[in-house]
Amino acid sequence: MAMESSLWSTCDYSHNVTFFYNLVGKKISVEWAPRDVFVIGLGLTVCLIVVLANLMVMAAISMNHRFHFPIYYLLGNMAAADLFAGIAYANLMLHTGPWTSTLTKEQWYIRGALIDISLTASVANLLAVAVERHQTIITMQLHSKMTKRRVVLLIVCIWAVSIIMGLVPSLFWNCECDLEDCSTVAPLYSRRFLIFWAALNLLTFFIMVAMYTRIFFYVRYQISHMSQHSSEIRHRQTVFNLMKTISIVLGAFVICWMPGLVTLLLDGLLGKASHANAYEKFCLVIAECNSLVNPIIYSLRDEEMRRTFKWILCCLCGRGDKQMELSPVEMYPPLPEEALGCVQKSEDPAVCPEANNKESSWTTPGV
Repeated sequence: MAMESSLWSTCDYSHNVTFFYNLVGKKISVEWAPRDVFVIGLGLTVCLIVVLANLMVMAAISMNHRFHFPIYYLLGNMAAADLFAGIAYANLMLHTGPWTSTLTKEQWYIRGALIDISLTASVANLLAVAVERHQTIITMQLHSKMTKRRVVLLIVCIWAVSIIMGLVPSLFWNCECDLEDCSTVAPLYSRRFLIFWAALNLLTFFIMVAMYTRIFFYVRYQISHMSQHSSEIRHRQTVFNLMKTISIVLGAFVICWMPGLVTLLLDGLLGKASHANAYEKFCLVIAECNSLVNPIIYSLRDEEMRRTFKWILCCLCGRGDKQMELSPVEMYPPLPEEALGCVQKSEDPAVCPEANNKESSWTTPGV
């Protein structure tokens, strides 16, 4: 028994990809099944939309100088991460099914690393946006005071951490030296690594929940103290808009990521008993959809961003002016920091020039 365990834990790098799939009981299709064709077709369609949507966001941020603030730089970086996720997932779709058996271990690790890097970068950017908004709202600023140098450093750190997370399984945290630790979802990965990766993302989720919850209660507290200076309808509408935005942000993260994270946890904890192979592809497609939802939540809810999108599309169709007309309105970040600023500084006409205008006060264009 001890000899068998010793042999089972001996490193043997001569095994190919098919060996590990057979070891964990994950079947490699010989022919394209209808289910595989459906999943791949759906996945490639999502990838195309993800790439186009995030290209549009990046183009809008680079062309409109009103978006040259830290929050929009982070949104642009998140769009870049989501675009990379779309490309990485398309690469996965084109190297799966019957094609899996033709992959070398190096190609298989690269395929997985691209997915890990892109999805980690996307989640890390979500966290960075949450931190930036939390700091901005709590300190009652219209825009973050981060310098461009600090924003660039933050973006570099996000990608550095993402690349490290993507390379970890191929470099040392795999199951080639411990075959009993092989995952059923990703047969060359260590089950312990999957537990670690899933737990890390769940921790990120709970941090985001805590930040957005504090933002909501803080804004509600500030607005309640100003209710005597504003109508009850506008007071309720502002709180409702903030609640809606936060619910969309957290709801999208839960819907897109929770199935995949739970699947990875079950696979890491239970192995073959989790039967994760039966639904892991669908979970991955749902997780990829988060890269499509992000530009909708963080960009399309911004009126100025929508105007820039329309201008870009008109230019592509040859019907737009070469020079974009910028709206005369002052631009603010996507969450209602302007409402917060007016709450505390409503006496300052420079901050709230329309504080006495019943038609325009308490408006929240980014919510």
